[in-house]
Amino acid sequence: MSSTLEATQAGRESQAAVTPARLAFVTSTPLTVSEGSGTYVGIRELARFLEERQVRITTYAPTFWSPSFTLKRLLFNISIAKRLRAEQHDWVVGFDLDGFHYGRKPVAPYVASIKGVIADELQNERGFVRLMLSVQAAFERLAVRRAHVVVATSAYSRDRIVDAYGIPGSKVVIVPELIDLRGWAADVGEPRTDEADPPAVLTVAHMYPRKNLPVLLRAYARLRADGVAFQGWIVGDGPCRRDWERLRDDLSLRGHVEFLGTVSRRELAERYRRAAVFCLPSRQEGFGIVFLEAMAHAKPIVAARAAAVPETVADGEVGILADPNDPDAFAQGLAALLTDRGLRRQMGEAGRRRVQAYRADRVAGLFLERVQAALSGC
Repeated sequence: MSSTLEATQAGRESQAAVTPARLAFVTSTPLTVSEGSGTYVGIRELARFLEERQVRITTYAPTFWSPSFTLKRLLFNISIAKRLRAEQHDWVVGFDLDGFHYGRKPVAPYVASIKGVIADELQNERGFVRLMLSVQAAFERLAVRRAHVVVATSAYSRDRIVDAYGIPGSKVVIVPELIDLRGWAADVGEPRTDEADPPAVLTVAHMYPRKNLPVLLRAYARLRADGVAFQGWIVGDGPCRRDWERLRDDLSLRGHVEFLGTVSRRELAERYRRAAVFCLPSRQEGFGIVFLEAMAHAKPIVAARAAAVPETVADGEVGILADPNDPDAFAQGLAALLTDRGLRRQMGEAGRRRVQAYRADRVAGLFLERVQAALSGC
């Protein structure tokens, strides 16, 4: 496939019809799980499984320090565009706002892969953080408008992209997030059934306001008042952690709920294995990779009926969905699972079956197929 974007329609269609051999991945997302969260995980796994299909991936990321993440993203995008135009790639894939400046004068087709719609995420923020996200959203708008194809992870995200950024829905293809089931199986080791005692509820989240953990903490207070045996494990870090730890203490939940911070993948696999239930009350998710992780470990889920969550977590099949503003509803859902081992097993096994659709090798193939088809129709 030629690395130059032909001026004619026929030339573009010819390029898109051939499986690409060289892709550029452009991302300013921090390249660690602790800082880059699920976005980094999704990018890393997609690259790895595309390489298994003999697609060469070159990842471009910032290598300089900046006092502001927003400033760093903008400077990186401006500086990298010239290099991207000079080098040989079949497609340039930018994640979130990344690649917007390259898209101004693209040489190879530009694909904007939106992991989280920034214009949607900022609705849960306030003050300076919201202001900075508003700046980033303006550049994400440029990215999707300049892209030949936009990739969204869910129907919810597609609709938010169309509404917030004013592009036609026909320009957007949906490719869900993916999960490396082989890697998790290796970390878990031999299947075991020794749940923690009392039964544990696991939460994994980068602690932004939209993750909505105060609702979960208040649900825990109700479980304790009702005499339901449980312990809460909260994995992750972020700007809200200290406030939420204070709320835990104010609710007299110290000794019942533990904030574990960032843990190794092997320790996380062990927590998944020993937990009875997975719970995340997030009010805004473009997809939710952690729900796939929970299903891969056959854990029933309690989550919010909000954003893209119902697309990933089938209510009544693999978990229980509740109003994101209702601690009592979360407490009821958790109690139903914590007190019924049979229901936990039923929903957990349904999740294990459902997660096969998101297997990394399958989704990597879907990414290539859907982007190719969309480029052919440009």
